[in-house]
Amino acid sequence: MATAATLPRTGTVLADLLPASTAGRARVRDAALVLGGAALTGVAAQIAVPVPGSPVPVTGQTFAALLVGTALGARRGFLSLALYAVAGIAGMPWFAEARSGAAFPSFGYVLGMLLAATVVGALARRGADRSALRTAGTMALGTAIIYAVGVPYLALSTHMSLSAAVAAGLTPFLIGDALKAALAMGALPTAWKLLHRRG
Repeated sequence: MATAATLPRTGTVLADLLPASTAGRARVRDAALVLGGAALTGVAAQIAVPVPGSPVPVTGQTFAALLVGTALGARRGFLSLALYAVAGIAGMPWFAEARSGAAFPSFGYVLGMLLAATVVGALARRGADRSALRTAGTMALGTAIIYAVGVPYLALSTHMSLSAAVAAGLTPFLIGDALKAALAMGALPTAWKLLHRRG
């Protein structure tokens, strides 16, 4: 069985293991990964469940954004989420609940995902997705970044107090976030082990 010591060296993220024999092919690969990451986030955003009393639904969007950042690395993760945000602002209806534009209270979470994908991608290059515990910490940090941007934005855009914004835009989602972190704890280290065996 592969161990952390026998996995590919740190400085590598999962997307780097995809073959690209020339610089030109690497650029094509990276462009496809960026586009695919944006599309995955947009599709996951449509898995949305309204939360009573909150303008923020439960979605698969945050989980997808963190996976994109971790798997693609900081630069490609940033570009994926930037493409997702810019296309959505321009009218692509792929924010949560098929929204587009920037004039809705949960848009701050989109901005938070852009930052979080970059941070978790940088951590993944340092091996933060190679074990279950490190993956859990990485996902927790990424989630905290999303809330650190999204909750104050929610408060400002709805004229809520910060405590009311926390109650509406953070507290109802903690159990779901723990489940997403648990899923990532299993998926990412397992992906590394499987790819190592195939290599």
